[in-house]
Amino acid sequence: MGKKVVIAGGTGFIGQYLQKKFLEMGDAVTIISRQSPHVSWDDQEGVVQSLEGAELLINLAGKSVDCRYNDKNKAEIFQSRTETTKALGDALLQCKNPPSLWINSSTATIYRHAEDRPMTEDGGDIGIGFSVEVAKEWEKAFFSYRLPATRQAALRMAIVLGPGGGVMTPYRNLVRFGLGGVQGPGNQRFSWVHIEDVFRIMLFLMEQKKLSGVFNCSSPEPVTNREFMTHLRTMMNKKIGLPTPKWMLEAGAMFIKTETELVLKSRWVIPERLETAGYEFKYDTLEKALGHILSN
Repeated sequence: MGKKVVIAGGTGFIGQYLQKKFLEMGDAVTIISRQSPHVSWDDQEGVVQSLEGAELLINLAGKSVDCRYNDKNKAEIFQSRTETTKALGDALLQCKNPPSLWINSSTATIYRHAEDRPMTEDGGDIGIGFSVEVAKEWEKAFFSYRLPATRQAALRMAIVLGPGGGVMTPYRNLVRFGLGGVQGPGNQRFSWVHIEDVFRIMLFLMEQKKLSGVFNCSSPEPVTNREFMTHLRTMMNKKIGLPTPKWMLEAGAMFIKTETELVLKSRWVIPERLETAGYEFKYDTLEKALGHILSN
């Protein structure tokens, strides 16, 4: 018999990948989602029952930040993270046999724009701005719960790269159509993590029963935007990639209803705690990660 795993907000790119991997291991997976036929967020008793006797709870719930930051979307981004986290915390308090580990998603965007040095869990500087406030409130909601039978780990995720979807789809399209040059100045750091390592990090945290708190979920080899686009063009055999200056990004972002912060903020994040604890990345370099993704 495999373990019982619950993935909240598990219908997106990362959640679907995790579900597939756990099922391949012979585990039973329950999804909590607003989408049928999964356990509904509105069914509090159903949420409690799904958590009862589970070994692992993973919370990925939250409205995509790939949108314009108007008042309506800002409110939804905030509430979709903090309210679902609180709903899970409240449900865990009602469990007689709660999961031994609760992994909550967070974001590496919590750190400041950094071009001078990498940000670690202990030595990183928390930034300012809307995205940072979201991350702070998200973690605050998560760590406000004191659960004696459940370890808590918040994964400050970098940009997740993987085959079959996620951010790789628009990046590949840019290169395909000759627009795969630098975006903005090109010096901004691009911290990333392969989706397989996200899964393996979760297994690692299950095994390492003394680990809890905040973890940077990011490859140990971040690159610049210029390096990322160069690697991608090379591996897709595209010699020409037109650059996209900041003014063009601003205009384009308005047109496709997103924000330039997603591309222009310099995220320089190092997974110090995971590496110190002994975690070894399967895809530690961008060459390995893109080689796998582009061959699938």
